Amino acid sequence: MTIYNAPIDEMMFLFNNLKDNENYNEIEKFKDINSDLVKDILDQAAKMNQEIIHPLAQVGDENPCVYENGIVRSPPGYKEAYSKFINDGWTSLSCDPKYGGQGMPKTVSTFFEEMLSSASLSFKLYSELSIGAYNCILHHANEKIKDKFLPKIVEGKWSGTMCLTESQCGTDLGLIKTKASKQKDGSFLLTGQKIFITSGDHDLTENIIHLVLAKVPGGPAGTKGISLFLVPKFNVNDDGSVGTKNGVNTLSIESKMGIKGSPTCVLNFDNAKGFLIGEENKGLSSMFTMMNLERIIVGIQGLGIAETAYQNSLSYAKERKQGKSNNNKNNQTDEIIKHADIRRSLLSMKSIIEGQRSLAFWLSQQIDVSLNHSNEKIRKSAEELVSLITPVVKSFFTDMGTEITNEAIQIFGGYGYTKDQGIEQLFRDNRITPIYEGTNSVQAIDLVFRKVLNNKVLSNFISIIKKEIKEENGKPELEKFSKILGVSINHLEEFAKWLEEKNKNKKDDVSSACNDFLKVLGYVSLAYSWFKITKVSLDRLNENKNFYEEKVNTANYYFDKILPRVEAHYKSAKAGSDSIMKAKFN
Repeated sequence: MTIYNAPIDEMMFLFNNLKDNENYNEIEKFKDINSDLVKDILDQAAKMNQEIIHPLAQVGDENPCVYENGIVRSPPGYKEAYSKFINDGWTSLSCDPKYGGQGMPKTVSTFFEEMLSSASLSFKLYSELSIGAYNCILHHANEKIKDKFLPKIVEGKWSGTMCLTESQCGTDLGLIKTKASKQKDGSFLLTGQKIFITSGDHDLTENIIHLVLAKVPGGPAGTKGISLFLVPKFNVNDDGSVGTKNGVNTLSIESKMGIKGSPTCVLNFDNAKGFLIGEENKGLSSMFTMMNLERIIVGIQGLGIAETAYQNSLSYAKERKQGKSNNNKNNQTDEIIKHADIRRSLLSMKSIIEGQRSLAFWLSQQIDVSLNHSNEKIRKSAEELVSLITPVVKSFFTDMGTEITNEAIQIFGGYGYTKDQGIEQLFRDNRITPIYEGTNSVQAIDLVFRKVLNNKVLSNFISIIKKEIKEENGKPELEKFSKILGVSINHLEEFAKWLEEKNKNKKDDVSSACNDFLKVLGYVSLAYSWFKITKVSLDRLNENKNFYEEKVNTANYYFDKILPRVEAHYKSAKAGSDSIMKAKFN
């Protein structure tokens, strides 16, 4: 089994030193969220994740969900852990106090999301979609529906799903066939089938609230005719109690590569009673409230699994003996951590993970501003930045999670390939993250065509980075980093201009370059994070010399060894698409 220790010191370093968004600090309701409170929350979260949830990762993999006679049963120990999970209030952490939530900001809940992803992604998925459903209902449902459904979702007694995909369509949701027929009482009866529904059925909660995309007969064609409906597994009585079984049935669960402790279901809706969320034929925009936040959380999944992979690789490298290092003086076999190439692998992991955690913390502040600031213009500006960075966090973090878990297997060698150590499970569990909630290639296309070519939010983000560089305090390390980062920003700006020009007459060049552009923006964004980390660390060296010197050294590694990948991606993209489109594939 793997080990996991929540990186509380790293998280508190960010909360104490990089909570530097002025607009965030103006939000009145978060002013009492101090370091002592956050530290206490993280300590309790760490205890829950390390002692109770993390052991379930292996259990769920070796004893997957079972589908029997139309019923889905969760792995051993999941019921007991989930009961404690909701009794301790973890599902309510970031929810509105009006519905029983604790009202914590994203700057706090994002840390918890990472811990939970590190401990067991399968277990996390039971509650994760519930929070997504909560957010969608909160922002788009009427007050009657909110009052009826949200308190139980916040409490964790009811869970949630989102039902989009059908066998004939995934990304192209305009092709969905599920129908919703309006009834005299204002409700709808839904008929159709949805696939790949995470936690679509299970035995952990007394009810499951499905958010379902469907078409009302007579509506516009394509995506313009999609509506969103709330469809409970069990009908809910007027007094809020669980009533009769609704027309929702589980046909099967998928046999998967990873996340085996989480059921991925095929659901059949047979005249299932549902309620319209938002306006008719406006369902896709309502569902995107859930999907966009979910995409960020998926990125955090990649970060969390990478953290576990790194911790185990580091521990193994300190114990495993193999060969003699170049500076060996006693002619005895050395631990592999003394070998330069192993140290390179570990530092690559460390520099990417810590940079990502910092970027996620920066983004969480922007999310809080976009949702809570009193000034509409400031909210809008933050929302645009969130929109720009969301596909980066979703795709870049999960791609790096794949790279890091693969590297962890390599460090473990043959033991990494076997099931005994649990390392290969990390790779398998993470492998879904670049796929679901919009594949990473779709995210890259969305970034380029909708976020870069059609507005100026990228230039705003670059201006923020340039302003940070200008304010560097004259220390040699920062001067070095500012020059290197400046070169990468130039590549990013030139890349964006190249895309604009190619989009006028050769769109295949643009399409084939989208993944490269997303990665360039990802590496530059992490460099921005490391620049900020270094600035703080240099100012605080006397407070904790070992901790802050390690930060500066890791930043050096990132700028010297990782950031140069920017140029390679830029050159690859500029080579164009001729060879790609001429290929015959006979």
